[in-house]
Amino acid sequence: MTTLAADIKRPYSLGDIEEYPVIATDIIYEGAAVGENGSGYSRPLAAGDPFQGFAVAKVDNSTGAAGEKTVIVRTRGRIELPISGLAITANDRVAVYASDDNTFTLTPTNNSKIGWVSRWISTGIAVVEFEAVRA
Repeated sequence: MTTLAADIKRPYSLGDIEEYPVIATDIIYEGAAVGENGSGYSRPLAAGDPFQGFAVAKVDNSTGAAGEKTVIVRTRGRIELPISGLAITANDRVAVYASDDNTFTLTPTNNSKIGWVSRWISTGIAVVEFEAVRA
């Protein structure tokens, strides 16, 4: 390999933002948990999907072909979420899972892991430290 002999302008992006192609005929709403469908396309998360992050803005691909539009997601950070079965004992950083794009639980069975409880706020509400699945 040859070392650089001149400056190279390289494209950079923020470390916690990513953009993915969306499946055909679907809508991903702002704030939705986003999953990968097994064929390389993003969709509103379904239980068992690899978690890609949370949608930064709504993407309406309801009349489009697969990949015609892209969704921008935040891949890591902290977010306040409603979590079924959550009690103050969750402050010991229990794992959090999603069964769809807006249902969060402490139950791992058939669900997608999205992160850990960072801070309990009240019964059923917590700050979740999330990170998208690493390929």
